[in-house]
Amino acid sequence: MTRPVDFPLPLTESARAVFHRIVEVGQATRPMLSSALEFSKPTMSAAILELSNLGLVHPTGTTQGATGRTATLYGLGHEVGYVIGVDAGVTQVRAIAQTLDGTILAEVDQPLPPAGRMTRDTGKAVQTALQELRQLESNPRRPLRAISLAVPVIVSENHPELASGLDEIKASIGDSAGAEIVLENNVNCAAIAEMDLGAARGRSSFAFLQVGVNIGLGLIHEGRLLRGANGAAGEVTRLPFPFAPKSRPRRRGLEDHISSLSLMERVRADWTETTPAPNDARDLFRLADEGAPSALRHVERHARDIGLVAASVVAICDPGLIVLGGGVGQNGILVPIIEDLIAELAWPTEVITTELPVRGTVLGASQLAMRRAVKMLTGDEHRRRVG
Repeated sequence: MTRPVDFPLPLTESARAVFHRIVEVGQATRPMLSSALEFSKPTMSAAILELSNLGLVHPTGTTQGATGRTATLYGLGHEVGYVIGVDAGVTQVRAIAQTLDGTILAEVDQPLPPAGRMTRDTGKAVQTALQELRQLESNPRRPLRAISLAVPVIVSENHPELASGLDEIKASIGDSAGAEIVLENNVNCAAIAEMDLGAARGRSSFAFLQVGVNIGLGLIHEGRLLRGANGAAGEVTRLPFPFAPKSRPRRRGLEDHISSLSLMERVRADWTETTPAPNDARDLFRLADEGAPSALRHVERHARDIGLVAASVVAICDPGLIVLGGGVGQNGILVPIIEDLIAELAWPTEVITTELPVRGTVLGASQLAMRRAVKMLTGDEHRRRVG
């Protein structure tokens, strides 16, 4: 068949509702869909026929109900296509291809030489990852609908000069075959993943605080990403630091202090154990979990530093929940210290660690790509709800 070229597709309201439901649940029978949407049998039959004729749904199998009757299962059709999410990080590029119901088609990783920022190598790795994913896609008829890239810089339409390195990333996409392109800050993408798939499922407002080599904040308010007037909401690296009568704040001074690199410099300069100092933050937290006094002392001090940032976030945004992520932030030993400090300086706020420590950013990018693809096909915003 010839794929429709006018988007959004001219769907009836009932067909649009059925399509959204199948995106949410993956596959369902007509009785399941009728029950969930409160549609009559004729309305459901017409909606399924409309979607089938467009290639948006197709039978995927059968299931037997409690009465023993067999019913056809419907899932997304090949014409719906797929999306790609890319985490264009500073140490590696990770990419994932998924259908709009969340089914993973392929994943690839491209390591990068250490640089601490996006470079031409980042663009090359993105290009290679995209090529590999599209080669791994088993069905050449399935169209690529959207590509979303998570990048470690501010993404601003008003002030593109706030970001560096985006030109190389944009150039790396090459021929997108008509796919929609989405660029978003990496921490914002991680926050989206926590809302849809991770520790913040079911929460309409929360903050995702990433602490590792860099620090960052993603804010979700009433179910939506809070980007700010310039796309720079959550840039906690720009908080004045140090902030005292005899100290002059430095640009990005807070990140320089909170980063895992600075943490380890302090650890090595003040290690009081007879055993060698830990090589990296992972070793430090392992030793703290084992009860090494010097490791515990440094971890508790760092937790209080993170707690000061978190208390500032609570005072300004009152998110109700803070999800900690990043190579340092994901360590549960930090949570009670940070919670106590927030309660002392602001008011009690729940603090938990991420459920997506490795793939959160790339999954968040893919979730944004799914949203864009659904909107392109139907004209509606849609957030996939997960269990």
